[in-house]
This record gives sequence, structure tokens and C-alpha cells, in this order.
Amino acid sequence: MSKAPRTDPQSPALTPVPASASAPHVADSHGLIRVHGARVNNLKDVSIEIPKRRLTVFTGVSGSGKSSLVFGTIAAESQRLINETYSAFVQGFMPTLNRPEVDVLEGLTTAILVDQQRLGADPRSTVGTATDANAMLRILFSRLGKPHIGPPGAYAFNVPSVRASGAITVERGNTKAVKATFNRTGGMCPRCEGRGTVSDIDLTQLYDDSKSLAEGAFTIPGWKSDSFWTVRVYAESGLLDPDKPIRKYTKKEMHDFLYREPIKVKVEGVNLTYEGLIPKIQKSFLSKDKEALQPHIRAFVERAVTFTTCPECDGTRLSEGARSSKIKRISIADACAMQISDLAAWVRGIEEPSVAPLLAALLQTLDSFVEIGLGYLALDRPSGTLSGGEAQRVKMIRHLGSSLTDTTYVFDEPTIGLHPHDIQRMNELLLQLRDKGNTVLVVEHKPETIAIADHVVDLGPGAGTAGGTVCFEGTVEGLRTAGTVTGRHLDDRASLKEKVRTSTGSLEVRGASTHNLRDVDVDIPLGVLAVVTGVAGSGKSSLIHGSVAGRDGVVTIDQGAIKGSRRSNPATYTGLLDPIRKAFAKANGVKPALFSANSEGACPTCNGAGVIYTDLAMMAGVATVCEECEGKRFEASVLEYRFGGRDISEVLAMSVTEAEEFFGAGEARTPAAHAILVRLADVGLGYLSLGQPLTTLSGGERQRLKLATHLAEKGGVYILDEPTTGLHLADVEQLLGLLDRLVDSGKSVIVVEHHQAVMAHADWIIDLGPGAGHDGGRIVFEGTPADLVAARSTLTGEHLAAYVGG
Repeated sequence: MSKAPRTDPQSPALTPVPASASAPHVADSHGLIRVHGARVNNLKDVSIEIPKRRLTVFTGVSGSGKSSLVFGTIAAESQRLINETYSAFVQGFMPTLNRPEVDVLEGLTTAILVDQQRLGADPRSTVGTATDANAMLRILFSRLGKPHIGPPGAYAFNVPSVRASGAITVERGNTKAVKATFNRTGGMCPRCEGRGTVSDIDLTQLYDDSKSLAEGAFTIPGWKSDSFWTVRVYAESGLLDPDKPIRKYTKKEMHDFLYREPIKVKVEGVNLTYEGLIPKIQKSFLSKDKEALQPHIRAFVERAVTFTTCPECDGTRLSEGARSSKIKRISIADACAMQISDLAAWVRGIEEPSVAPLLAALLQTLDSFVEIGLGYLALDRPSGTLSGGEAQRVKMIRHLGSSLTDTTYVFDEPTIGLHPHDIQRMNELLLQLRDKGNTVLVVEHKPETIAIADHVVDLGPGAGTAGGTVCFEGTVEGLRTAGTVTGRHLDDRASLKEKVRTSTGSLEVRGASTHNLRDVDVDIPLGVLAVVTGVAGSGKSSLIHGSVAGRDGVVTIDQGAIKGSRRSNPATYTGLLDPIRKAFAKANGVKPALFSANSEGACPTCNGAGVIYTDLAMMAGVATVCEECEGKRFEASVLEYRFGGRDISEVLAMSVTEAEEFFGAGEARTPAAHAILVRLADVGLGYLSLGQPLTTLSGGERQRLKLATHLAEKGGVYILDEPTTGLHLADVEQLLGLLDRLVDSGKSVIVVEHHQAVMAHADWIIDLGPGAGHDGGRIVFEGTPADLVAARSTLTGEHLAAYVGG
């Protein structure tokens, strides 16, 4: 790869120019963030100088080190230094942050991270509670609502509706006088406890009543018979006969088994809490948003629990009193259910001088939603249902009206989930933040956003160990001629397919009305690559996830986060480690558990972690390589066992590509392991090492790891939700090849996607719109990509036509 010469910050080309969206910004000689010797994750002694108060875009293939440099080095050190300004007492309550592995970091300013992490998965968390909008609405209703029912908490569905009254008395000489009375109440619906839904649990999914506890009656995932915290606390509580079949329990035993309030019991001398099975299940599995659960737990919850709209509050989460108080015939429940763009119009119609500052602040927040392209949301939308892109834009809202300047804003692919029509609006917001005098750092793959950069840093040349170096620094025009992977693909344009596949049948959807869908009827063709498009909020996910996902034979690969600790890695997540352990065990005549760093084979000194963690209280802990196992994680005796000439630590250090060859032929041939490795290579993860911690993977890598895992599932229809998320321009072609192979193998593939290259490659396009929220929810086009380009009757058609040059 060619590397552009480093630009001299004092050269004439870098003379400061006025802020504008059209002319690139340049830096003065003192306005630089200097990074020297960065070695976080795969970075190889990276040294760069980033201009301050400019928009810098970081590019490179997925896994090249972009996030390690921007988030893991620059933003992490800025946050760590800010935390150190607090007292030791306060730091004790804050998360401890390690100093990044870097020699020099100079010129840092306060960093604000706007990443793709999903907003809280708590079922009581909504778009309104995640911003300041709900809090301001509650104050507004507590001042103007008729009838007046109390303070702001009376309108809050997160505050229990427990009424308490009393009086405050003061002593004056020998007399006591009542100074004030108070009356407290919260706005939470008592029936659903502010969740908006009530659950009905199917007991047959929790246990087999023909068995006793001693015989293993429980059928709940993860409830092992020898677990103190689950099964044994019931069997040995003294409240139940462990040898009696559950169906023969007395009425009292059944009540104790299912509904007993928490009490302390002793199990083998250990004090434990016993509570009825129903409240325990509710706390364990129903206290978080269903989408945040691990797949096998989510499947169990879907089998065992039926959720219905709360009949008392009609899903509003609020008590009757909170719903009765209104402003201009609108209750706070009505306001939160409105599309935000409509809510802003309603708030503008309130003319009351006594709350003028509050109205102005509320309008600024609501207008920010509209400005950022989220006007189609409602404040009562559960935050756990937002996509990664929507969550990131919600986080942006609090910063758009900020008066702070000379701040560093760090964005992780802010165009995720955006239709090409919406990307221009996002670009304008990034430029606004820059033009206020802030440094804007963006990790991005989309050429439309790369094009507005003042400065570009391209990492690579490859991914994983083949990446971690700076291949180019300079302008966008310089990148185009630099010869790097990004430069070569920056102006890539797909062409329409000359011939499309013919469908072999169809999936019928009739009367779809989830969210904003307007009684939609559509036939989704089978046996082809069908792409569902439309602007953000048009109803794409509502149609596919609400009416197609969950049917028999349908495999859904969504954007849900991968669960895993620093002990988890691609081998454990994909199930690859199981056939590897069995192969080692069979070859050496020992137990498979020896070859797990989380089980019997673990190094006793570091417990299989490979490092020793030393907690330094409020200061950042220190991780040092375990001297006993030298970071290999296994007991020395385990490493004496070999398979195909390698020990288990050497196998886990292999890349997917190396392991695919190793397990594919010769004495180490293991078909079960090889099949998983082929899928990992198919999704472009050949460079990952089998034992690399999941916590170090980029967003794109995690998404593709999930895709590779789901490819093993049996099903005729695959649904992929924005599979180009986190993919470099050069990787999209490989993804299209994978989709083609799936269809050619007899599968039907339905893709929800904005990327024009995927649209152009489709056999059939279903376009929703024409707008977002209540301006969308309709099918505006069905047909081939060529027909869509020819018609140019929708926003998608216009952008696709421009992309393919039609």
C-alpha cells in the first residue's frame, strides 16, 4: 500500500479558512491532537497528528484498527483524564479506566462519545426517558394540567402510585402549628407497574409436574440440578418435599412453590433467599427487554410467556389520575404517543407566559428530534426497540443545542440505518458541530460522509494482524489517488443485474398494521434475493419483523448485541470449541473438559483468564500476564496433549483461515469444526484468531460473527437486517457473493437494507414510504431494480438511479 507523505501543518495548504460546508477546514500549527506509539489491540506503534476544530474521518476495512485508535486510545484517555479530576471518593463510584497503551497523547480536549451502543434495555426505558423530553413534559403537566393531581412525579410511570399524606409541624414557643400538608403520589399504573404490558406465564414450560424436584422437574434454561441459587434452594428449603411429584403438592405447597414471598433459608449452612417460582422468573427473565436476552433465553421466554397490553392503563403505563389530567384536551399519555413532529406542533400552540422558558427548552429538544431525522418516533417508544443508528442519533440530541465549544465529538458510523436521502442531513449536523469550533472524529465507511471530511486517516492495509498501520493521511482527493483499499473503492458503483431470478412462490402478508403500517398487503417472493427499502421510519422493520419473522422456517439475523465477556471468543461463541475439545480428548484418551480454559483445564493461578487482574480501588486496575501459564490460559499438563502436532493454546492462536486448512485435511481433519470455520471465512472473518476476546471485536466483526453462526440454522427463509453495517466498501462485494450462494443453494433471502449496491444486486425490491412515521407505512413500489430506476417514482428510485448512473 502506498502511504501519502505526512502533511506539514505549517505548509501554505493548511492556512486556516472560514468555516463552511463547502470548503475543507485546515488546522493551525498549534491545533493538533498528537498520538505517538499507539499499541491498543492491533495498532502497530501508530503515530498521527489530527487537526483540531476540523472534521476528521477514519476509514479502513472492518478490523483495521479504526475503533482502537479513535475510541480505545483518544477518547478513552480523554475520559480517563477527566475522571482523575474528581476526588478519590467520587472516583470510587465511577468505572475505572486503564491508560491506553500509547507513548504520547497531547492536545486532548473533553471527548463526548456518541456510539452505537443500544440504549437501556429496561422495559421502563423509553425515548422520552432517555432524553430530557419526558421530564420537561411532566413539569409542564404538573403546572398546567387540569385537574391538578400533584407534582411532576404524579405524571411519571416510573414512580409507584403509593399515596401518602401527612403534615409538617413547627414549634412556636409552647405551641405546635401545622405549616404545610403534603400528598405524594406517583404516576405508575399499579397493574403493570409501568411496563404497559402484563404477562401470563405458561407453567408447563417451567417444569414437568409428573416429576419431583429431585428427579429434575425444572425445564428452565440454565437451571442446573446442582445449582445452589436455583434448583437446590427449592429442593432443600424445607418448604417442599423434594421427592414428591409436583402434581401431588397440597394447595399450601403449591402456593409456596409458585408465589411465596422472599424468605431466608439455609442450604448446607449457606444463607439463601427463597421466593416463589413466578416472581423469580419475572425478575430473572422479564425484568429486561426481551430483545436484550440471549437467543436461547429469548426463545424460552417467547414459549413460556404471553405479553398482552395492560387492560387497566391500555398500554400507556400511567395511573388513572395521570391520564385524567389534561392540557387542551390532551393528556401526558396522549402527548407521549404522538409522533414527535406532531407533538412539537402541539407544544407551539401552548401560550402561557408562566412556563415560557420550559416551553422553549422542550421545543428545542423536540425540534432536535425532527432535525436529526427522528421526528417519526414517539416519546413512549421503548428505547430497547431502537436500532443502533436510531440510538446513536437519540444520543446526539442533547449535544445539538449545547453551548460547549472546543470539545471533541466522537462518532461511530453515524450513517448506520440511514437511507441515502437522510445521509445529507446527518452530514449537515456533523458540519454544524464542527463549525461551532469543535473537533469531530468520525469512524465511517459511507463515501457520502467520507466526502465531507477536512482530513482523512485510512488504516489498514488489512484487518486484524494484517492491519493496525496508517496507510494514508490527508485530503479526500489525496485518498482517491493514494492506492489504498479505501482509495481504490471510494468511487465504486454497482451496476444493475442483467437478469434477475424468478420467484418460486411467495410469503403472503395481509393487513399488516404494526406501528405505522397502514393495513399493508404484500407478497414477498421466495427463491430470490428480495430487498426491502425505504427512508428511516418508513416501516421496513415493522413489516418484516412484525409480520414475517417468527414464522416456521424463517431464520432472523437482526442487529441485537452479541453477549459475551472477556473470556468469550469466536471459538466459544460459534460452538467451534466443542468439536475441537472432543477431537483433542479422543486423540489423547482424556476428558474434553481439560481443553476448556473455563473448566478443568484452566490454569489454577489465573483461573483460565491468561492475565492476573489487580484491583486498585478507585484507580484503574492492572492486568499482568500470568507468569504460571505465560498467558496461554491452560494448565501446563494440558499443553502436553497434542492433536495434529499442536496443543490447544496453539490452535486457539490460529486465524480462521489457518484453522480451516488445519481441520480440513490430514490427521487433524475434523468435519464438524471445519464446517463452522468455512462459514466464518464466508462472511469475511478469515483473519480473526479463534481465541480473540469478543470484547475486542469491532461492530462489523460482531455482526458478521452472528451471521456466520445463524447460517448453520435450518430454515428456508433468511431475514438479514442491514448486513452491510460496519462493512468496508471492499467487503460489500464479498457479502453479495455470500447472499448469492445462499439463494443459489435453495434459500430465500429477505434483506432490509439502505446500501445502493445491495439494492442494485436484488432480484426484487419492496420500497416503503413515501416518508417516515405517519407519512410512511405504505408500499410505494414493488418490482425489479431496473423498473425502480426507470420509474424514479420514489426517493429510493432517485438515489439508486444516481448511484448506478441510470
